[in-house]
Amino acid sequence: MTIVHHGASDWLPDHETAQQQKEVHKYNVEMQSSLTRPSLAQTGYRGATSGMEAARANSMEARVQQQQKFFTTFLPVHKVTAVKMSPCCWLALLALVPLTLATNPGVKVKLTEKGIEYGKQIGMASLQQKLKTMKVPDLSGTERVAPIGKVKYSLTGMTIVNLGLPKSALALVPSTAISLTITNAFISLHGNWKIRYLSFIKDSGSFDLEVNGLTITDSITMKSDETGRPTVSSVNCVANVGSASIKFHGGASWLYNLFSAYIDKALRSALQKQICPLVADAITDMNPHLKTLNVLAKVDKYAEVQYSMVTSPTISNSSIDFSLKGEFYNIGKHQEPPFSPTPFSLPPQVNNILYIGISAFTINSAGFVYNNAGALSFYITDDMIPPSSPIRLNTRTFGALIPEIAKRFPGMMMKLLVKTVKEPTIFFEPNNVTVQASGTVTAYAIQTNTTLSPLFVLNMEGSVSARLYVTGMKLAGAVTLNKIEMTLETTYVGQFQVRSLDNIFLMVLKVAVIPKVNARLEKGFPLPSIGKMNLVNTQLQVLKDYMLIGTDVQFTG
Repeated sequence: MTIVHHGASDWLPDHETAQQQKEVHKYNVEMQSSLTRPSLAQTGYRGATSGMEAARANSMEARVQQQQKFFTTFLPVHKVTAVKMSPCCWLALLALVPLTLATNPGVKVKLTEKGIEYGKQIGMASLQQKLKTMKVPDLSGTERVAPIGKVKYSLTGMTIVNLGLPKSALALVPSTAISLTITNAFISLHGNWKIRYLSFIKDSGSFDLEVNGLTITDSITMKSDETGRPTVSSVNCVANVGSASIKFHGGASWLYNLFSAYIDKALRSALQKQICPLVADAITDMNPHLKTLNVLAKVDKYAEVQYSMVTSPTISNSSIDFSLKGEFYNIGKHQEPPFSPTPFSLPPQVNNILYIGISAFTINSAGFVYNNAGALSFYITDDMIPPSSPIRLNTRTFGALIPEIAKRFPGMMMKLLVKTVKEPTIFFEPNNVTVQASGTVTAYAIQTNTTLSPLFVLNMEGSVSARLYVTGMKLAGAVTLNKIEMTLETTYVGQFQVRSLDNIFLMVLKVAVIPKVNARLEKGFPLPSIGKMNLVNTQLQVLKDYMLIGTDVQFTG
C-alpha cells in the first residue's frame, strides 16, 4: 500500500490518476444530474396504488443523496491523505451504503409447510387440467424398416383421453426456490396412423398409447414485482417419459410389431417437448391470483393500509416468509410518521397454515393517521348520556361544583370538546395491550342563540386496555378505561379543584367516549389477503412489541 499526499485534482496515485479521475468526474456528473432532476413524486406521478410508486421514487432519490453524502464525506475536495485502493475495495464500500436504507416491515406473514401442502393440492389440480389441454402435434417421417425398406408414416388427430399425477411433492430449498417433483404420472392418448411402403402399398388405422413412469421436476422462484406483490416463475423444468406401450387398430398386424418402436420414440419425444411449457404456464397462471394481494386496502374515509412487500419472500427449510410494509396512511396523502418500525421475528410455530405478525408500529401508524385527519376529536353532548343518569351535561350539574358557572350561565346546556394533542401510543406486552392517550377537554356553555361560551380547558392523560380479535378478514378490537389524570390548563370561571370533576368525567368517558371508540374499533381494518380467502381456526396471541395471528386458510370460488 502506498500512502501519498495530493491536492484536490490529483489525490490518486500517479500511475492511476488520469483514468480514475475520469471515472470520478463521470460519477460526479451523473450524481449531480440525478440530484437536479425532479423526482417522480415532484412531477406528479401517481400510480394505481395511490402513491406507492412515488414513495419508491423518493426512496431511490434518498439513496442517491446518501451515496453523494458518502462521497462528500470520504472524498473531500480539499487536500487529503489518499490511500491506494483496489477497485474491489472501492465497490465493497459502495455496497455498504444501500444496506442502511433497508426498510423494516410492519407486518410479517409466514406460510408454513402445512400451507405449502394445501397450496400444492390446489395447484396440482390446476396443473392436471392444464396438461389435459396438451396438443400433441401431428407427426410424420420416413424410417427404413427391414425387410420392406422405406416406410412413410403420419400420426394425426392425437388427443389425451386420460392423465393422472398420483404422486407429487413440493420441497423448500432455502434462499433459492420451491422444488416441484412429480413421479409415476401417466398419460393415455388416442390417434390415427397412416403408412405407405413399397411405393404403392398404403395402410391406416387408429392407435392407443399408454405412457407410464412420467417424471417432471421443476424449480419455482418467488419474487416481489414492481407493485410489491409476489410473483412466481418456472425455471429448470425437466420432463422424462418412462415406459410407453402402443396398441394399433386396423391394418396388417405383422407391420405393427416392425414399426411400433419408431412410433413410440417419436411420440415420447413429442410429449417431452410439450410438457414443460405447460408446466411453466400453469405456474405463471398463479400470478393473476397472487396479484389480488390487497397491497393498498381502504379502511374508511380517513385511512388505508399498505401491505406491499418491502423485500422479496424469504425461503427457509420450513416456511416462506413475507415482509410487508404494514403502514396506515391518510387516503391520498402518504405521510410517514415520526417513528419507524423496529425489527421483530415470528416464533417457530408450524401448527397452522399461516401466521401473521402485526407490529405495534402498524397500529401506532393508524393512530398517527387518524390524529392527523382530526378523527380523534369530537363533541360530547347531553343526548349521548343515558337518560337514567343523574349527571347531565348542563350548568346546573357543573355549577354545583364550580359556583361561577351556575352564576354566569344559569339554566344552560353544555357541550364538551374532546381533542387529542398527539397520536395515541399502543404498547404490546405478553397477553396485554395498553393504549396511552393525551388530550384536552374543553367545556362550553350553549347560549340561547347557540353561541358557545368557553368555561375551562383540562389536560387529560388516559390509559385504556385493549382486547383484539379477528372477525372475518379483519382485525377488530374493544377498549376499557383504566385511568385518567386531569389538570387545569385554562379557566374562564375562576379557579377550582379539578379533582371535584373526576366522577363526572369518568362517567362521561365510560358512557359516551368509550362506546364511540368501540363502535369504530368493532368495524376493524382489513388483514392482508389474496383472492377469496377465509381464515379458519384462528388464534391470537399478544407478544412483546407485536401480536401474532395463527390461522388456517380456505379459498372459495
